[in-house]
Amino acid sequence: MRLLIFFLFFVSQSVWSLQCQGDRVAVQVLGSGGPEMSDGRASTAYLIRLDGKGIGLIDVGSGSSINYEKTDAKLNDIEFFAFTHFHVDHSADFPAFIKAFYFSGRQSDIHVFGPTGNSYLPSAVDFVNRLFGMGGLYPYLSEYVEQGADSRFKIVAHDINVSERKKDKAHQGNGYTLSAVPVHHGPLPALAWRIDVAGCSITFSGDMSNHYQTLAELAKGSDILVAHHAIPEMNQGVARHLHMPPSEIGQIAAQSGVKQLILSHRMRRTLGKEKQALKSIRQHFQGSVYFADDLKKYSLNL
Repeated sequence: MRLLIFFLFFVSQSVWSLQCQGDRVAVQVLGSGGPEMSDGRASTAYLIRLDGKGIGLIDVGSGSSINYEKTDAKLNDIEFFAFTHFHVDHSADFPAFIKAFYFSGRQSDIHVFGPTGNSYLPSAVDFVNRLFGMGGLYPYLSEYVEQGADSRFKIVAHDINVSERKKDKAHQGNGYTLSAVPVHHGPLPALAWRIDVAGCSITFSGDMSNHYQTLAELAKGSDILVAHHAIPEMNQGVARHLHMPPSEIGQIAAQSGVKQLILSHRMRRTLGKEKQALKSIRQHFQGSVYFADDLKKYSLNL
């Protein structure tokens, strides 16, 4: 009997651990726009929150550091930066965060993740070194990357291989797991990211077309999918080669069985066309759909 009670307790605890503790987890949009300077939005950035703390950032585009200041998050709680790719509108504010750590009294290393590079964009390791290495743009901050230099913390960069189109468990952190998969963004090395934390899952598409068809598997069962809505349904040409239309976003959301869909990276060519986008999405996905705005916080409580 005691053995049976122990077994039932173990099973119940295991089931509970798999349930999304939605009251503990949220994603806050620090930048809901793209590279334009006429949309009134900061560029792409998302803050992942656990128990009220901001533990990590997915991309930090232009203006995201200003919006970060408008939250109640503390800089020293940030454990990682995960970049989908290194376009300016996804990475420009990174040096601002690093310099701010000096004034926050940070004592712990910061992890930085991103795709391997090519002739168009650097890898995560190269991105960090080109910014802060002795031969980089800001050599006065080289103590944070140079081995043997005396500093209170180091920037520890990690490259995620994009040559194999499969899921990569990039990092096991303090109560969370980061996973990534390569996605197609024209000739540019790019990743989609997923964080599993407190039994919940949030997936970020980044900029992508669905040419590789890798996102649905990464997002499978996610509580939230943050998808980039950069083009309207009928857009063709170069933009269509780089981004997915609303109908494809809807198909991916349905295939992966996500609970909530957040549309971000909203550009002028999509603003004002929300009804049309939603109509295309509803042909495939019937779950909750939201159009992101700067500083909006999305809870995982359903």
